[in-house]
Amino acid sequence: MNNFLSAKINIGISACQFGSKIRYNSKGQDITTFMGREKSDFIWHPVCPEVLSGMGVPRNPVSLRGGNGDDFWKGTADIKNRGGTNLNDWVKEGVKSAIGTLKRANVKVYIFMEGSPTCGVYRTSLKNKRLGHPPGIFGSLLLKEGFFLIPSSDLQSALRWWDWRRRMFAFLWIDDQSFDKISGAVNAWHVVKFLVQELSRKEADIIGKTLAQGKSISKKELSTLKREIQDILRRPSSTAKIKQSLWKSYAFMRKHFGMSMDNIKMPAELRGFTHIAEELRSLEIESRKEDYLFGASPVYYKMN
Repeated sequence: MNNFLSAKINIGISACQFGSKIRYNSKGQDITTFMGREKSDFIWHPVCPEVLSGMGVPRNPVSLRGGNGDDFWKGTADIKNRGGTNLNDWVKEGVKSAIGTLKRANVKVYIFMEGSPTCGVYRTSLKNKRLGHPPGIFGSLLLKEGFFLIPSSDLQSALRWWDWRRRMFAFLWIDDQSFDKISGAVNAWHVVKFLVQELSRKEADIIGKTLAQGKSISKKELSTLKREIQDILRRPSSTAKIKQSLWKSYAFMRKHFGMSMDNIKMPAELRGFTHIAEELRSLEIESRKEDYLFGASPVYYKMN
């Protein structure tokens, strides 16, 4: 089975995080510069629901009143600017336009600006000590539509971006696999199971036992399993789990294939996030050279 993605990946991103100075205060930053040359590996689709709503730059900041983004779509919460003007109709149109843009481009991954009442997912206040009313209005639809969501701030950390990147590749690869038959589901599971086990051993064991039922599992159940695997792949790992997985993979390759790499350190050895990310990337490269399956990062991205 080919465990690689060949089509260039489309990534949506909050436009203010792609260099556009379109935030309410006319500011913006290009967070993708932290990716270096890797930025060119993807096709980018920047959108701003607030600008698409018809609000200009600069503008009065807006906030959710009476609930979160989910409540907004139910009609029980409002979004107003600092002057108290109700912008519900404007924002609805802007958010729908942004979602439509992403869908037309077949975007399944979105890098969002946390802290925004529109784009925020887990926080809708720019003050770190206040969560606000998450998710935001745009964030609510991104969650419901099943996007793979990455907070823009995590691109500044080499280790966090490595973790998001490998799970993103696995998420998109699984999305392309057929789970109509047990054989296809089992083959796909064998590719990603070590990564899923790292993220949630308990849930991975349940998925493995379910697939072991063989032909008795229904097509509907297989479809549910696919969604469950993707939901797990959306979750960040921890530094401790990543280091354990790195060492486990290296120890296996050293024992069975004679691989030797001086820069791979044991989990208990102290080093910075950047160094850990370098270890992971070097083991990825060597594994692919020898055509080994690197369980911690099982899906390879080959751009056309």
